[in-house]
Amino acid sequence: MAEWFSRFYDILMDPLERRGMREIREELVSRATGVVLEIGSGTGLNFPYYEHAEEVIAIEPNPQMRSRSMNRRRESRVPIQVMDSGAELLPFADNFFDTAVATLVFCTIPDPKRAFQEISRVCKPDAKVLLLEHVRLDHPVVGKIQDWVTPLWKRVCDGCELNRKTAEVLQQEGFKVIRRQTHCRGLFITLEAGNGKMV
Repeated sequence: MAEWFSRFYDILMDPLERRGMREIREELVSRATGVVLEIGSGTGLNFPYYEHAEEVIAIEPNPQMRSRSMNRRRESRVPIQVMDSGAELLPFADNFFDTAVATLVFCTIPDPKRAFQEISRVCKPDAKVLLLEHVRLDHPVVGKIQDWVTPLWKRVCDGCELNRKTAEVLQQEGFKVIRRQTHCRGLFITLEAGNGKMV
C-alpha cells in the first residue's frame, strides 16, 4: 500500500495545494532559519519554499518518496540533503539544529511522543519548531466521524491517522507554542513553537 500511496501522493495532494495549502506551506516554511531539520520530507513539496535557511537536512523513510523528491531538491534556493531515517531515532548530535519543520507528517509517525523527544534533543535550546498538521476536530459529530473512519483510512493512506491531537502531544513534551493558526475550520493547524528545553 505504501508504494501505491507514494506513487499517487502528488496527484492526490494537488487539489488541496491549489485550494490554499500551497500558500500556507510556503508562509510557514519561509520562517525556517539556520540549519534546518525537516521531518518526513515526502516528495519534497516544501523544498522550493526555503528562503532563509543555511542548509536543510531532510529525513524520509519511504524510498519512493525520497526518489520523487530529487527534482524539487534541485529547485531549492538552499542546499538540501535527503536521508533515510525515521523520526523516533534521529542520527544527529544533540543541540545541532536551529529549526525543525514538519508538514502533514505527524499523522503517520508511529510514536509521535518519541519523535518530539528526539526533535527536542537534536535541536538547540532556542530552536523553533514549525508544524502544519491535520488534527482531530473538537466537534461532537465530526470528531467521532474521524475516529470511526481512521482505521480504514490508516490502511489505505500509508498509516495516516485522521484523529491525532498533535498540538497537545507537542505541548506535553515541553514545547512552548508561540503562534497557532487554524485553517479549513480547524481541520488543519500551523504551529510555531519553541524548544523549551534547558541548556
